Amino acid sequence: MAKRPIFVPKTSGPLLVAMPIEFVWHPGMSKSQKQKSIRSLHDAAKQARGIERILEISSKSEEELGVRLSAFNLMLRTAGGLSASVEVLFQGSKVFSKGGPFTDIYRKTSREAKKDKRLRESGHLIAFRYDGREWPLNPQTVFYDWLYLSALRQNPRLSEKLLEYDGFSDIEFNPEKSINCQAASAALYKSLVDRELIDVALASPDEFVKLHEEQKKKRVPIQSGLF
Repeated sequence: MAKRPIFVPKTSGPLLVAMPIEFVWHPGMSKSQKQKSIRSLHDAAKQARGIERILEISSKSEEELGVRLSAFNLMLRTAGGLSASVEVLFQGSKVFSKGGPFTDIYRKTSREAKKDKRLRESGHLIAFRYDGREWPLNPQTVFYDWLYLSALRQNPRLSEKLLEYDGFSDIEFNPEKSINCQAASAALYKSLVDRELIDVALASPDEFVKLHEEQKKKRVPIQSGLF
């Protein structure tokens, strides 16, 4: 058995909840094994929590929409005219105690960007620098969410389909090991759209940071269900 969260957008209170779901894990690194685990997770979420329409957002998703919404594939056009994936921009914007940001990463593939050895050999992460602005590490996920939601805004065909779902998963995301999650970012986007707050949230980085700071006060640990 394993446990993973399903991220559910909310129309009141916190913008989203992370519902921990226990399910049968199918070991193995193959895509087919990952997809068995995804189906098991979604079935368990429906039975335990009544979440009907769940979209897996990852390269292992059985739905084309979920694959295209993966941070490895979702593209964002920067103010400078560059088009790169969310993953590439996130990795290339990292500032470390001994160097960075390494903006040449912006022109790599998503897999190349994530494996760049400088990201592991430049000391501890201290901030993000993107488009002339420095982003803090806290509130957590604020920079990643900004990139992901900005990319969704630029891809209306994908983001409109995303709104049809009740919850979102990422089979690779383990809250005990990671912080940023594309499924959580997707749930955040839907919640903001449903509350008619998306324009305000994406009006400026300052407004987005303010939103995150306000939400931080409403959060409790993921294990208890609220995000």
